[in-house]
Amino acid sequence: MDRKLRRELSAGSTALVLLAVLGRAGEPLYGYRISKLIEWEGNGAGPVTGGALYPVLRSLERSGLLASSVEPSVAGPPRRYYRITGDGRAALARWTAIWRDTVDFVDSTLKGTGDERDDS
Repeated sequence: MDRKLRRELSAGSTALVLLAVLGRAGEPLYGYRISKLIEWEGNGAGPVTGGALYPVLRSLERSGLLASSVEPSVAGPPRRYYRITGDGRAALARWTAIWRDTVDFVDSTLKGTGDERDDS
């Protein structure tokens, strides 16, 4: 059950995390670099695994929230670099507000208000 909850939370937050990383980046980033930034920022406990990263990047690009270009690499095969679009920045702002509302709701529910009523 713990694993299922973690997987569901991860699925729901991956796109938001990717937009946030690319929104802060001052330059286009390739997938491995994005993965490492997420890992570093989340102290290794982030919601995005390598296998989940690329499908979400492609989905965000299909939705017009990201754009990409392929560029040669001096250290291997060409890399696909992603950057956030204007629509992506607008979505990031909306999704951040939704996330904060959700976190506030869950936190207040977990803490309880001290005003619980017994309706039985």
